[in-house]
Amino acid sequence: MPELADMKLFVQTVTTGSLSAAGRELGFSPAVGSKRLARLEAALGTRLLHRSSRRLALTDEGAIYFERCQVILADVDEAEAAIGHGSKEPRGVLRVSSPVALGRRWVGPAMARFALDNPGVSVQLSLSDSVVDLIEGGFDCAVRIGGSEDSRLVVRPLASNRRVVCAAPAYLARREPPQTPVDLAAHDCIVMTRSASGHADWSFRPIDRSSDALTTVRVRGHMVTDNGEQAHDWALAGLGLVRRSVWDVAAELADGRLIEVMSAWMGESVPIQVVFASRRFLPVRTRQFVDLLVAQFAHGQAPQALLAPGNKRNEKSPK
Repeated sequence: MPELADMKLFVQTVTTGSLSAAGRELGFSPAVGSKRLARLEAALGTRLLHRSSRRLALTDEGAIYFERCQVILADVDEAEAAIGHGSKEPRGVLRVSSPVALGRRWVGPAMARFALDNPGVSVQLSLSDSVVDLIEGGFDCAVRIGGSEDSRLVVRPLASNRRVVCAAPAYLARREPPQTPVDLAAHDCIVMTRSASGHADWSFRPIDRSSDALTTVRVRGHMVTDNGEQAHDWALAGLGLVRRSVWDVAAELADGRLIEVMSAWMGESVPIQVVFASRRFLPVRTRQFVDLLVAQFAHGQAPQALLAPGNKRNEKSPK
């Protein structure tokens, strides 16, 4: 019969994406971890993981066993916690994936604050605008813009994500601010696209909800990029109008470096969410960090404030 420690090693290997990382968390050397995993596969009579020097991938049997092991280990953790032996202190490596702009302005500072408050935790943040495979990538959780189509993942909403059109005061000093979507045709718009077309389609509806019909306009400009951070920098330099998530430009709107235009019109909105692999078998570090993100976005707290010297969280956010 497989040993509980071997099950835990297998689950940690899948969760972290690395046998060596799992071994470090559980106190095994890579050699011992490899032997234990081979012993587990021998006891089960099936291969659980495809292993190479660069990556790990679950077999079909491994995916089934992973789900069942999560339940078993969660039950063990709950039983230990019920009699006071379960660890409630965050420890290990917190690995998070996030879109680039949102990660730099919100997730990264929150992770830094979390690491400062929890010396037993190391943090790793991967920034990419591509949707990563949470389990294959070995991430504890991922912040995403838009819904998740992966039924294996648990989703917690963080915030709505209204997109706004804005520009630097220098640009608006030269050009009459647009009032309606139609006015955008006469403006230099900073275009974000991965195609070579040089244009983009922006959609809006009246913010007073007098109509739910979308008004879509094709915008053009001299500045085109496939990177949101570059578009952000060009807007700050006064080179045109940009459409960004309100969370990406919150600090600049607050201090006047950017000014929202067309405030009577609302751009398309998709939710910001955090996703993780299992609600029941969730490391303490992941659970507490997810709670921190939920509280941060709920309060609209500027991430820089989280890093202010001496600033400590003194209350838990609701689940």
